[in-house]
Amino acid sequence: MDKIVECVPNFSEGRRKNVVDEIVEAMLLPGVKLFDREMDADHNRSVITLAGEPSAIEEAAFRGIAVAARLIDLDVHRGEHPRIGATDVVPFVPINGVTMDDCVAMARRLGERVARELDIPVYLYERAATRPERRDLAYIRRGEYETLKNEIATNADRAPDFGPSRLGKAGATVIGARPFLVAYNVNLATSDLQIAKDIARVVREKGGGLKSVKANGFMLRERNIAQVSMNLTDFNITGMLTAFETVKAEAEKRGVQVLESELIGLVPLEALTQLTAQALKLPSLNANQVVEMKIYGE
Repeated sequence: MDKIVECVPNFSEGRRKNVVDEIVEAMLLPGVKLFDREMDADHNRSVITLAGEPSAIEEAAFRGIAVAARLIDLDVHRGEHPRIGATDVVPFVPINGVTMDDCVAMARRLGERVARELDIPVYLYERAATRPERRDLAYIRRGEYETLKNEIATNADRAPDFGPSRLGKAGATVIGARPFLVAYNVNLATSDLQIAKDIARVVREKGGGLKSVKANGFMLRERNIAQVSMNLTDFNITGMLTAFETVKAEAEKRGVQVLESELIGLVPLEALTQLTAQALKLPSLNANQVVEMKIYGE
């Protein structure tokens, strides 16, 4: 393929495999490849990673949103992760032969179509945002579905970019364009949620912590442990090792050990080589020194 776009839709369903299967099946069109799917029961959320030709990816995203709107009811949905919609967020990421502006155009075109054909309110975020404050997903999602349901018709600041100023059971959808994002979590050996929240407050950029890091604390109830969940919005500024070591140090200050860390979805090879270079003090290490890159091509 000469042109490749990645799409990473997040759906508010992480417990019913049959529902996620039906959503994914609807998106598997010619020209679209499924790279990864993650279901999390505690967050009650699924993250699907697709890549392919731009027009096929755009159509796949629309079909996934349509199926999710039919199968997911936000009035009964409960989970740890913040959400405002059955299809909560749909980012487009340029990979090859496609610019960020192309992805912005895709986001806006898809947003208008979702509003017109599915009667779902749509907010544009990150590089596709129509207002500076709406670049931040957390700003759009503040108060979650329940608050937005009460405010969308009465608060002009919460009017969608496309679609009706009212919410149905599918909620609203946030669509945008962004660079690679690394979704990275650190699980703590404690059931004290407040510790995870306190660490997240220290770590995230908004609180004066690490640049290009968004963080929050969640409870993994099936395992009875707390988690510091992070989005590394630019791994060239703050990578996984720095994020991990900072969380670990903050946990140890509070008498807590780290159990493990986890990736959600995919990560660029460059992020891993940077991590290795940092850990081993190999400043000249790059992806071209990985043997598989020489075998299969860059």
